[in-house]
Amino acid sequence: MKHFLLIISLIVLIQFSAFAQKKAASPGSKRDLVQFSGIIVEGDSLKPVPYTSILIKGSSRGTVSDYFGYFSFVAQKQDTVEFSAIGFTDAVFVIPDTLSTSKYSLIQVLRSDTIHLKETVIYAWPTKEQFKASFLRLNLPEDDMARAGKNMARADMKEKMLGMAMDASMNYKYSQQQYQSKLYYAGQLPPNNLLNPVAWAKFIKAWQNGDFKQK
Repeated sequence: MKHFLLIISLIVLIQFSAFAQKKAASPGSKRDLVQFSGIIVEGDSLKPVPYTSILIKGSSRGTVSDYFGYFSFVAQKQDTVEFSAIGFTDAVFVIPDTLSTSKYSLIQVLRSDTIHLKETVIYAWPTKEQFKASFLRLNLPEDDMARAGKNMARADMKEKMLGMAMDASMNYKYSQQQYQSKLYYAGQLPPNNLLNPVAWAKFIKAWQNGDFKQK
């Protein structure tokens, strides 16, 4: 009975060893993994091609190049890598199976692809006759000065100004003013306008002018 159990144990051990060796030598083992990196450039100007789709053929593995055309991901030897970008022809590259290292770099060149679109005419009116009738009914000023005066009306400009947000330069200027004011009063208390006679005079004048009335 002991000899029989010993023989069974040896058979199981041999089978497990053979399975482990086969798994280690399979194409999907760690020895076949490659850190695949590179840059994608245009063929005529060698400028980087940003946001290129990089996909391993027959799988869902891949990545997208960054703004500078750089990419890096883990692949396997003999993988077929497909590169596609809008405005360029697709390219295919096969990772060599004779690599002696676990890293591989590539400069992939994409050729420009010209796409011809059919002509599309968009009309704001269903027919040309309706457009002509609407155009003739327009009450347009006769000269440039009248049109400029209408576009530069103070009430309209004020309304547009109040609803307009600050741009990047104005935001930067405001933040710098706040920062400089903070540095100016560093180590001391900022002034209190509660006891400032000039501020009180401006407040009383604005109150008399009705600036605080609800519109």
